[in-house]
Amino acid sequence: MLFLPRILGRFRAAIALLLALSACVLPVPAVLAQDNPSGLPLPRFVTTRSHPINVRVGPGTRYEIAWNYTVSGLPVEIVQEFDTWRKIRDVDGDEGWVHQSLLSGGRAGFATPLIANGEVIMRTGKSDDAAIRARLAPGVRVSISECDGTWCNVAAGQPGEKQSYSGWVPQAELWGVYPDEEFD
Repeated sequence: MLFLPRILGRFRAAIALLLALSACVLPVPAVLAQDNPSGLPLPRFVTTRSHPINVRVGPGTRYEIAWNYTVSGLPVEIVQEFDTWRKIRDVDGDEGWVHQSLLSGGRAGFATPLIANGEVIMRTGKSDDAAIRARLAPGVRVSISECDGTWCNVAAGQPGEKQSYSGWVPQAELWGVYPDEEFD
């Protein structure tokens, strides 16, 4: 019975030490980014590189195919990494695994109007006062060349087609970029 108070005292001291040390640990996202096989932050947006692409239920060719992408250049979000496999999420929220070689660092997005049944206005400049270049229906795919945190420079239409438009759209009306994200 004399040893029980000493053991409890040491146990309490060990718990207090663990709690104090846990307060000094780096935030979880920073640690996770360093632990990724690619060393790149998660989540992040990329595009599909080729077609068809088999999306699998797990990270490897032994896993079943959940669905296929039949078009290249589609925006997807990488949410997890395992070795050379990337767990992706699409615009509909569906998730699955693809090999890293089937993805590209290029940026694309979908027009997602803030107003229901609305459209995304493409303008000639980074201003609500700039002239209207085009009106994009919900779900139209665009290539994104740069974003400044508020506006993105995009191109809509198939490459080589006469009906291809480029201009600026509000960043908040695109799926494929994060709020306040900047890149060029």
